[in-house]
Amino acid sequence: MIASEENPAAMRVDKWLWCTRFFKSRAQASEAVAGGLVHVNDERVKASRLVRADDRIRITRDEYRIEVVVLGIPARRGPAPEARAHYSETPESIAARETRRELARLSAPAPEGRPDKHARRALRELKKESRG
Repeated sequence: MIASEENPAAMRVDKWLWCTRFFKSRAQASEAVAGGLVHVNDERVKASRLVRADDRIRITRDEYRIEVVVLGIPARRGPAPEARAHYSETPESIAARETRRELARLSAPAPEGRPDKHARRALRELKKESRG
């Protein structure tokens, strides 16, 4: 792979996470890396660590963990479909996410329908009590 300004061979891990839209800001990405929530090839890294194609990145956000393989280095922070072209999520990570989604669906069943007049009044009273 030939490195150029348009097609770099490597990029800082914090910038890569921001460009691929795992974090809304580069500062958040740097904070996550500094906090030990990002590992490259199973090693805790600093924000200045360079990421190259075929590196494995494990990102921990809230209660879930994402593991991706770097496919390429983006030239800029572009739209989401463009960002997704630079990584692929591992099958284990996808399976874990689907399991979490299924457990969340089962633990919080959807309501049967719109609340009636009495249920709406009860909800309104409950909200008043929680605020004041």
